[in-house]
Amino acid sequence: MRCLIVDDNDHFLQSARRLLEREGIDVVGVASTGAGALARYEAARPDVALVDIDLGGESGFDLARRMLEAGDGGPSRVILISAYDESDFADLIDESPALAFLPKSALSARTIHDLLGAA
Repeated sequence: MRCLIVDDNDHFLQSARRLLEREGIDVVGVASTGAGALARYEAARPDVALVDIDLGGESGFDLARRMLEAGDGGPSRVILISAYDESDFADLIDESPALAFLPKSALSARTIHDLLGAA
């Protein structure tokens, strides 16, 4: 599985990349801004993108929508991630075109596979 990780925290980006690669996921790119994420998304065409809800001055919800609109109808999917609790953003998550929400504390290859398999 090919994965793109988008988060404005460099420490989290590197930690998540190491964890997922160790667990067998091919991390094809990381980005810390919306513009960088869109460029990497279009270039790499990952199977899934993990997008932080809060990218500093940018909204991960808006980015998820833009990423999916930029796609060519391929299999790419977006999973929203956050250190915040899902209940803090429940309405926005429900309205989002993203496949699912995943707390950063639960990040693992197995959890990602489970979410993709449930879709």
